[in-house]
Amino acid sequence: MEKTSTQKDNEKKLAAAAAVKFVQEGSIVGLGTGSSAFYAIQEIAALVKQGMQIQGVATSEQTAYLAESLGIPVLGFDEVHAIDITIDGADEFTTDRKLIKGGGGALFREKIVASMSKQEIIIADASKLVKQLGAFTIPIEVIPLATNYVLQELKLIGGSALLRKKSGHLFVTDNGNHIIDADFGLIDHPEALAKALNNIDGLLAHGIFIDLATKVIMADGDDVVYF
Repeated sequence: MEKTSTQKDNEKKLAAAAAVKFVQEGSIVGLGTGSSAFYAIQEIAALVKQGMQIQGVATSEQTAYLAESLGIPVLGFDEVHAIDITIDGADEFTTDRKLIKGGGGALFREKIVASMSKQEIIIADASKLVKQLGAFTIPIEVIPLATNYVLQELKLIGGSALLRKKSGHLFVTDNGNHIIDADFGLIDHPEALAKALNNIDGLLAHGIFIDLATKVIMADGDDVVYF
């Protein structure tokens, strides 16, 4: 039976609470974007209110605004060389910690933060666990002038792709770029597809995350599972 949105939210809260236990005094913490990360930010803010000294690095302007409104000090990307721990969500993940991310359009900053992080903890409700990536389309951030070229190249490697729109207008990222949502069906070889995407000029970042997550924490009902 499909779980209700309330049940999924409760699982996200449970996973977030488990992840935040790994945050230590004095840490620089990567703050994710999306509904799961929202609960982690709430938990981190509670630690700050209790006196824990930490600093955050936000993966989106929305996250930066939320964190600062809750009293979490936020650093710019140019102010940090490494991040101790990042807590973020995912649109899909497998048991070997391969991910699709970027449903919220923040994948480029999310990938930079993940790459800078000593620990990247992904939190999720049970609906995000899949046997094979690809049911969720792959978000791709593309430089506007290269949009048509990238769309053509995606077709050549077997994908169907659409420019993302919001309220009838092209979606624009915090970096001033566009998002293409690419469908390759179920992905047999994520590493090979990620490499092919990396080779397309004008493609800034894609939502396949491999070898970046050090831990996935999933809640299923009242149970917390670690991958």
